[in-house]
This record gives sequence, C-alpha cells and structure tokens, in this order.
Amino acid sequence: MTILVTGSTGRIGSAVIDHLVAAGAAVRALTRSPEKARFPSGVEAARGDPADIDAMRAALVGVDTLFLLVANAPDELTQAITTLSLARDAGVRGIVYLSVFKSEAFVDAPHFSGKHAVERMIAALDLPATVLRPSYFMQNDLAQKEPLLGAGLYAVPLGQAGVSMVDVRDIAEAAANALLRRERAADRLPAEIYDVVGPDALTGDALAEIWSEALGRAVRYGGDDLDALEQRLRSFAPAWLAYDLRVMMRRYQEDGAVAAEAEVADFARLLGRKPRSYRDFAGEVARDWRGA
Repeated sequence: MTILVTGSTGRIGSAVIDHLVAAGAAVRALTRSPEKARFPSGVEAARGDPADIDAMRAALVGVDTLFLLVANAPDELTQAITTLSLARDAGVRGIVYLSVFKSEAFVDAPHFSGKHAVERMIAALDLPATVLRPSYFMQNDLAQKEPLLGAGLYAVPLGQAGVSMVDVRDIAEAAANALLRRERAADRLPAEIYDVVGPDALTGDALAEIWSEALGRAVRYGGDDLDALEQRLRSFAPAWLAYDLRVMMRRYQEDGAVAAEAEVADFARLLGRKPRSYRDFAGEVARDWRGA
C-alpha cells in the first residue's frame, strides 16, 4: 500500500514525507521535476501536479492513501476537486486534505472560500477524509528577519483581535499521523475535521513583545497598513495573490482567528502532544539568527 504526497517539495509536504518514511510507510511523491527533487531513500518520485489530469491518474494507480495539498493558484479549486474525484475513481480509501482555519467564515478571501468549497465536496460525497484546517503559519514570520533585526519592527499587519498561529512542523506531523492512521486501519475510517492551531491568541503588540524578549532589543508593532502590505506583496507575487492575502489580513484585523480551548485540545490529541508556542518558535529562530 502506498501513500501519495502532493506538494512534496514544499515546506509542509517534504516534512510529511520525512515523518512517513521514518514510520516505514511506502511513499510516492508527486513533483513537476523528479530529476531535481531530493527525497529520502525509498521514496518513489512521480512526475506531475494536480493540474495535470493524466499525470494524476497515473500517480494514483496503486495508491491507498492521499495527502492533498494544493498551492494558492487561480485554479486551486479546480485542481483540488478534480484530484479528489480522480482519487475516488481510483479507489483511494483514505485522504488527508489541507484546508485553512476559518475557511467557512472568511468568505471574501478567495483561497479560504475555495478550500471551504472542497470541504463541502468531501462532506457531500462522504469521502473518507481527514480535513486539517491550519491557521496562519509561524514560519511565515521568517520573512520578518530584516525589519526585526534592522528597524526593530514587526511588520505583519496582524491587528489586535488575535490569531492562533501554528508551527508548520506541527502541521506536517499531524498530517503524517492522520495519514498513517488511515493507511493502517483495517476498515475505511469516517470523515473528520481538525482545526490546526497554536495555543495562544497572538496580536501585533503581543508579537512585538515576544520578539523583544527573544532578540534582547526593543521591537514595536508596525501597525495595520494594508495598502503597504499589498504593495510589498506585489513586488514578488502576482496581483491576485497580493489582494487575496490583503483580504485575509483585513479579516484577521476585524474578526481575528482565535481557536477555542476545545479546538486546541482536539489538535493536541491528533498531534500526540501540545502544539508548539510562538514564544518557543521565536526563541529558536532568534538563536539561529544570532549564530548565523
């Protein structure tokens, strides 16, 4: 029995593969460029991506369990729904789908609405899926190195409503746990949903304080300027994605994305331990930066 991993060369997918290999699972990794990919020994590389129907059909042959991660793209919804349909045709009996926290609420953010539509398909067709809904990634803040170390500024306009940010390593470990449970189950397991969240409701001011402690210097919050965020994003990302992320950040400012205690506890059960805190993440990153 084989587990197919999409998004295999990204931060989450590659970590999922590492966990699966360590657990002795047979893994097939979907990648556009097998000749360039560097996978652990024993991992089978399959050429393709979720936008290529013929490649997906071929990659799903002999697959028992699927990890579906579709990157933000204009046709993300089509890619995800098509892949799930092909998996259903192929007789895949276990799926782990990476959605997003607050997918049902942030209806004006395209990638949130797209992922919620995929969740609706999973529910309507009673697909044997674990839906993981991760919150904002802590590792996104690695891009804050320059403003933090230079101007002493935390520049993500996260607002003051609070966001339960999650460590990418916890997402990958939880995904691997869910995949292995479905892969090794004697019978098809029912659908389930987990909000993949960190233990703290983080605000812009709180994050500046955490970085002040981690770096041993004064750090202030840069404020809620969404125009500046969109302009900065457009310097390296397409306009549609920059605006999508602007809308997401506006919803964070207006409504927050704070997990309930029960949601954190549910995620901890899937993970097998408490999720990492942002304070621990920042401390680890600060030590790495000092050693660089």
